[in-house]
Amino acid sequence: MIAGWRFKRADSLLKIVPSKIFNWLTSLSTGAEIHDFNCGLKAYRRRVIQDIRLYGEMHRYIPALAHWKGYAISEIKVGHHPRAYGRSKFGPMRILRGLTDLLTVMFLTRYMERPLHLFGPIGSLLFLAGLIINIYLGTLWFLGEGIGSRPLLLLGVMLMLIGFQIASAGLIGEMIISTKDKNEANYFIKRVLE
Repeated sequence: MIAGWRFKRADSLLKIVPSKIFNWLTSLSTGAEIHDFNCGLKAYRRRVIQDIRLYGEMHRYIPALAHWKGYAISEIKVGHHPRAYGRSKFGPMRILRGLTDLLTVMFLTRYMERPLHLFGPIGSLLFLAGLIINIYLGTLWFLGEGIGSRPLLLLGVMLMLIGFQIASAGLIGEMIISTKDKNEANYFIKRVLE
């Protein structure tokens, strides 16, 4: 797969800076080391596209998904010209959609086979924070202070419940993965040598 890289962009700083941050964050989180995920010029072999399932606005993450499947990705510097017609669709909602899609790609590439590695630490931290709050309030209660009207009590209980639910989601994901077809490979074959 070849990805274009708009090396000298003809855009304003309001588009260039968020784009550089987005590209750096995407490269860091997915492991696909390219400079411009949003460049529209890309060339693929047919088998790369047939091997990737796309939906939503996942088109900008094709290099990351191809990298995850084991395909080689290269970059080529391409020219970039200022917009001649129409208006840009760039804005806060596009950034938000891009970030939510990045979370989806991160989950699919990093945590699909081990969801507890994502949900476990988050749930444990929330549960621990709630437990610490409730231990503090329990100590105050044993010392004779009333805690029933404190909002902190509600926060402590809520954090413990949410933390337990998030960790449980990771455990359920692990159970689903452990029961899937054992003959299904957890790896991708790049090339068969004969």
